[in-house]
Amino acid sequence: MVTDQTTPAPANATTPATTDGAANRRSLAGAAVQLGTEVSINFGSSLAGLVIPVVGSFVVVAVRQLVMVVAVLPFYRPKRAELTWRRLWPAVALGVVLAIMNVTFYESVHLLGLGVAATIEFLGPLAIALASSRRVLDVICALAAGTGVVLLIGPGASDAAGIDPWGLALALTAAAAWAGYILLTRRVAHGLPGLEGLTVASIVSLALLVPFAVATFDPTVVDWAIVGLLLGVGVLSSALPYSLDTWILRRISPRIYAIVTSFGPVIAAVFGWLVLSETFSPTEVIAIVIVCGAAGTALATQRSRPKSQLEQTAEGMA
Repeated sequence: MVTDQTTPAPANATTPATTDGAANRRSLAGAAVQLGTEVSINFGSSLAGLVIPVVGSFVVVAVRQLVMVVAVLPFYRPKRAELTWRRLWPAVALGVVLAIMNVTFYESVHLLGLGVAATIEFLGPLAIALASSRRVLDVICALAAGTGVVLLIGPGASDAAGIDPWGLALALTAAAAWAGYILLTRRVAHGLPGLEGLTVASIVSLALLVPFAVATFDPTVVDWAIVGLLLGVGVLSSALPYSLDTWILRRISPRIYAIVTSFGPVIAAVFGWLVLSETFSPTEVIAIVIVCGAAGTALATQRSRPKSQLEQTAEGMA
């Protein structure tokens, strides 16, 4: 008589199906939270558009970072014994990128409008997603996105004079900084526990911005309404979304992050219309849709590298 001598799997064994299911749930949760942060960031940016003409971009961004530091420092204070340059340099670099990204983006919002500035800035994460691709579809999508940007910044845009060239340069700078932010945030998220890396980055960013904010600050224009708007910008555009970014990027890849972010220009245009009373010509609406559609197509159709069983098991245990 032949007996089945197969050893039963332990009750707590991790199978590929289990790890795949856990990874999918993690990715779904990360994507949903990321979509919420997009709404928060763009609503905050629309509030910034109201207050920048009064106090200037440096003051707005400095207050954003101050709110961020106040929110995270008491609860996620870095341990001084672990403050070594080798360990913290990605967080320091992230702080520099944060300062550049926020100042250039807000100044471009002031010069171009929120919907246009946000669409141009999105070229940064799109470039990250397409950088290593060799597919014909991605080339087509890149050309389509470029066509959308040309339509957006051409003479048929907001007015007959076309787009402000300084505003365009600032928006492109913000796009490059955003690409750097995505790469650095993922490195910081995996290299530093909790929000320790973000705390260091926020302190660095604030230290860089304070001298410029002090130099441009005019206390005579500040009242409680301005203070309320500044605090709202800080919470909606920094404290809430940036605190969640490290959590999100532990659960989704930079490509999925960029896919969800592809909705950003549309959300920004909606808030620009609702809060800032921005108007968009038919050409601008078409351009924003083309850029978002091209980005979404390119990003959503890319294939991830298959994960080994060891990687799947590690994700299931995270």
